[in-house]
Amino acid sequence: MPLDADHIVDRRRMRRQLTFWRIVAVLVTIAFVIGVGSLGAQRAGLAVTGSDGIARVTISGTIGTNLARVRALEDLARSNYKAVIVHISSPGGTVSGAEQLYDALTRLKASKPLVVVVDTLAASGGYIAAMASDHIIAQQSSLIGSIGVLFQYPDVTELMKTLGVKVEAIRSGALKAMPNPFEPTSPEARAAIDAVVKDSYNWFRGLVAERRKLSGAELEAVADGRIFTGRQALELKLVDALGNEQTAREWLAKEKNIDLNTPVRDYRLQRSRLGDLPLIHAAIMGVSEALGLVSLARRLEETGTVQAIERLNLDGLLALWHPPASN
Repeated sequence: MPLDADHIVDRRRMRRQLTFWRIVAVLVTIAFVIGVGSLGAQRAGLAVTGSDGIARVTISGTIGTNLARVRALEDLARSNYKAVIVHISSPGGTVSGAEQLYDALTRLKASKPLVVVVDTLAASGGYIAAMASDHIIAQQSSLIGSIGVLFQYPDVTELMKTLGVKVEAIRSGALKAMPNPFEPTSPEARAAIDAVVKDSYNWFRGLVAERRKLSGAELEAVADGRIFTGRQALELKLVDALGNEQTAREWLAKEKNIDLNTPVRDYRLQRSRLGDLPLIHAAIMGVSEALGLVSLARRLEETGTVQAIERLNLDGLLALWHPPASN
């Protein structure tokens, strides 16, 4: 028997209502999970400071200024951990961020033995952080070095001409807000930026000379901005040994009298991010899949778009290794 018009309208209304309440239920569930996860992260804090084991600290990705990380390292210095193993996998970041991290690790080293293990790479600002340690260990295929600094800015003057747009500026001085992507860089502005780059490079170079006991030809061989494998870095005295975390534990046992069987525990440098919580991650992935965004997110990660956006977020002078783009 065919349905009359009123019955069809009622069924459509009920279907819309059901869809609405399903969406509400999903949103309430996600909000609940986020709330519970955030509360758990707050209660968990950064780490168990009462531990008497060895703290494992991980530094990865680009390095910027981070006061939360500094406070976490200060808390670690006051804890009962016997030593610290820092795993580094970083291409660097801002000069100021690397300096801040180096200073924080140096203060931590004054309280506890500290050894660095280079996993993938410790380049540029990442190597600055590594030099704060008592001992640097790298894998044979790790990438080390890129000792130098960089100042980058776009030049869109030709694009602006094509678009027929001109940007006017009134300055208090000829070098104010220079370089400017909307106009050619003057010789005076280029010289001023060059002076800043060279001054920061001299600081970086001096740190390498002091911490790694290098001078003359040995320093010249490593301070031209190139990167080296772990094997090369060992020969050039940029690292102290080849190995992994077990090698670090053996060094702590031999040089710092810390029992080789002392447990190593992860120590977080920041509170758990929402995306780090398994339930929240699953909920977000479920919603993303429903919206058809998972493949897009994976594609952006595969093409390096996410990493490029992360680098664009870095302001100021950089101590950052840029790997060449693949063709």
